[in-house]
Amino acid sequence: MPKPKKRGSNHQRGAGGQPRNVQPFSDEDASIETMSHCSGFSDPASFTEDGPEVDEEATQEDLEYKLKGFIDLTLDKSAKTRQAALESLKSAFSSKILYEFIMERRMTLTDSIERCIKKGKSDEQCAATGLACLLCVQMGSGIESEEIFKTLGPVLKKIVCDGTASIQARQACATCLGICCFIVTDDITELYSTMECLENIFTKAYQRDRDTNGVSSTHNTVLHISTLLAWTLLLTICPMNEVKKKIEMHLNKLPSLLSCDDLNMRIAAGETLALLFELARETDADFFYEDMDLLTEKLRALATDGNKHRAKVDKRKQRSVFRDVLRAVEERDFPTEMVKFGPERMYIDCWVKKQTYETFKEILGSGMQYHLQSNDFLRNVFELGPPVMLDAAALKTMKISRFERHLYNSAAFKARTKARSKCRDKRADVGEFF
Repeated sequence: MPKPKKRGSNHQRGAGGQPRNVQPFSDEDASIETMSHCSGFSDPASFTEDGPEVDEEATQEDLEYKLKGFIDLTLDKSAKTRQAALESLKSAFSSKILYEFIMERRMTLTDSIERCIKKGKSDEQCAATGLACLLCVQMGSGIESEEIFKTLGPVLKKIVCDGTASIQARQACATCLGICCFIVTDDITELYSTMECLENIFTKAYQRDRDTNGVSSTHNTVLHISTLLAWTLLLTICPMNEVKKKIEMHLNKLPSLLSCDDLNMRIAAGETLALLFELARETDADFFYEDMDLLTEKLRALATDGNKHRAKVDKRKQRSVFRDVLRAVEERDFPTEMVKFGPERMYIDCWVKKQTYETFKEILGSGMQYHLQSNDFLRNVFELGPPVMLDAAALKTMKISRFERHLYNSAAFKARTKARSKCRDKRADVGEFF
């Protein structure tokens, strides 16, 4: 295994110790505005568009050369430059599998991320924690990832618990802490320690003064949501005896958050309740909840909420979520969802799987499908088996040309237009609709 390079070994400096841009970039490419977008990384399909055959080895070398430049720029004196470099690396890591490239530079990347989290402002800290998540996703569960978490974990915990830090930074650090711990932690003590850190934050929402309308909304609500969701993710990998303890501790308190003014908090609390009931029934088939009638009444009210002071979009979203939550609590039912990626299909058939999928989808964005196809760690998490290997001929038959896509989209657009025009035409025969 190649030795990790020292931080200063590939960081070129000009006169007076000022960092300089890597040579392969032109003046325009080296500008931060251009690099921060890094549009070629945003979609894996952009690497395989129709066109003449390209030298894959040369393309890979060019990509790695650019990434080395971005890694160098994470140490720049300008905060704007560092943040743009972090965002560019995030785009690349979310859309490509770069295991070998990262393996050789993981210590340099970890050091850069740690520095940006410690010394950066809110936006830079958010970008750095996002990159830390993707770094662990790329590396998967193993000794190397554990080393990364041992370095970053204490820094993340410190910021999460720091009341003087910005809410956005604490929120990002909480999410990062949950995801990285989920990926790398085999040490049960570290898992419990991380969960306790997150519990200390979101349980403060239980203690807030309540008026007749429920829990009052504060600027800390977004932090409480992030810590609750990160804690819930970690609960899914806890031993059953610990799961029982957590259920006893939180199941009677979580319903109070259903009265929060913030829609996202209500949804987070509702989905967490559904997951807790699912886990409780797995550990004990005869599980009984004493306040079931009161809870189902609350959930039914949220599933049929018609308050005029709430936005229509919010009401629609809330009703949709809480219909599913009510079915889970009352009928032990889950609406199965299907996710397509390449030639494969994955069925999300429980709340644990849904929570895990939504968490990684939030981190990977448009690269989620690509990683489900190619990332060994994610495929293990969702029990998909080894990556499906397809030869060039099979890929070519599956691929739709740009011209065919254009024809399909045009036909679909015309069909939609005709259907809408027909419905809008007042002279249309009413009998046609029956």
